[in-house]
Amino acid sequence: MRPFRQPLVAATLALSLAACGPQESLEAAAPSSVEDARTPAQREAERTPYELDAAFARAGQDFQVPAELLKGIAYAETRFEMIQGHQEFEGVPAASGLMALRGDNLTEGARLAGVSVEEARTQPEANIRAAAALLSRWAQAEGIAREDVGAWAPGVVKLSGITNPEAQAQYVHREVYGVMRSGVVAQTPAGGVAVSLMPGEVRAKFASPSVHAMAAGPDYASAVWRASPNYNARPTGSGGGVQVIVIHTCESSYASCWSWLVNTESGVSAHYVVNESGSEISQLVRESSRGWHVGATYVSSLNGGQMTHLEGTSVNNFAVGIEHGGSASQSSFPAGQIEASAKLTCDISRDNSVPRDGYHIVGHGKLQPYNRTDPGPNWPWSSYLARVQELCGDALIIDSNNDYNDASKGYIQVSSNWTSSASVAGYYGSGYWYASTQAISDPATFSFYLSAAGTKTIDAWWTSGTDRSTAAPFLVLDASGKQLAKVVVNQQTGGGTWNTLGTYAFPAGWNKVQLSRWTTTGSVVIADALRVR
Repeated sequence: MRPFRQPLVAATLALSLAACGPQESLEAAAPSSVEDARTPAQREAERTPYELDAAFARAGQDFQVPAELLKGIAYAETRFEMIQGHQEFEGVPAASGLMALRGDNLTEGARLAGVSVEEARTQPEANIRAAAALLSRWAQAEGIAREDVGAWAPGVVKLSGITNPEAQAQYVHREVYGVMRSGVVAQTPAGGVAVSLMPGEVRAKFASPSVHAMAAGPDYASAVWRASPNYNARPTGSGGGVQVIVIHTCESSYASCWSWLVNTESGVSAHYVVNESGSEISQLVRESSRGWHVGATYVSSLNGGQMTHLEGTSVNNFAVGIEHGGSASQSSFPAGQIEASAKLTCDISRDNSVPRDGYHIVGHGKLQPYNRTDPGPNWPWSSYLARVQELCGDALIIDSNNDYNDASKGYIQVSSNWTSSASVAGYYGSGYWYASTQAISDPATFSFYLSAAGTKTIDAWWTSGTDRSTAAPFLVLDASGKQLAKVVVNQQTGGGTWNTLGTYAFPAGWNKVQLSRWTTTGSVVIADALRVR
């Protein structure tokens, strides 16, 4: 299977053909890439590949800091994962390691622990020891009774760098001491115990979160409204409005993230922040307002050549930003967080008529690749987009780029004789496949899965041009391989829209629609996208 397209190849091809009109020419096909095949359980286990209990115990003993406190901080910050964070917000240095040490805390902690900064940044035990050494120094200065776990709370807050009082209270009571009360066990990929934090009756000696009714988000009732001052009005006209949803990771914990984004001095914001478990979402900016979450102007070539009318304008003009507690370098994202985010994205897209595909729901790093990477290589794009579409009740669309297909529901297969292109406008998504017509069995195959038998209408999308076949044959096959229909279409017309091939009764299982090359020679056939509704 060669399911993936490289946008730069397509863009180069487009430039080379710009003066030739709507025609194709054969060039080398794009290389393929590989979908993440790990199961959710495997991805979660790989967040913590080390057996860390002994390291926490040694650091706690050597620096006289409760080991369970160190574990609580590590869970709240990284879910026990050795992250190598990136900068998401100006003024907030990147975090490193299990304890998410950043800036001066990393440097000073390493010095106090007697390890190098590089060791504290990259080695799990050195990172834990650097955090323990810092906490120990602060405890000594404040005269904290070391055996009193609750008394360490001010040091926990100081280590986090959070300055907003409400966020401090939420972080220390719910996130750090909360997990110490509930307990947690993390496993290694081999199934061993990586970290064991036993539940205990412990309370932070710190101001409790204020008890008051929180207003619901003005655009999303499931969110808590924490208004940020960092926004302005969107421009009017075609360059404004909500046209894109941008996915971010905070490079910090949830409480640290939203508190920074409502800080007047930060100069940044996002419309929403989703916490690590998916149990809480904050809305900070109304969707109708211009949040400050992408520091780049729009370059359409970075996004499959889509929305060229926005070229060179600020992404913030037309985007809604969703931050997520966590890091772009983490190996997986919690299922609860993904589900909560998908529900939110469905709601935003439905309210603002944003297409639910990989070109209108995009990562920050895609639009600002020179200095941002979030949400990182392990954000589950295909399943995330499929879940958003499912929640919104969309028809199944199989794109020519498998990056945007949920392989459990639908995908495309083409041989190496098919060429990726974006040279003719009107394609769906980031481009399409084409191949010359000849007497050969070498179809492009769109496969889709039905869990139960059903009658479905099939639509196809292509780009039109004078070199397209006037008799392109689509073969409709059921899960047993039986041909249900052969539909011949003229691809010199009907480009840039859905064209109905017919309505058929399909059995449960993997059914197929194939675009054959076996027709009158001297032209090309176009495999772009298929819709099952």
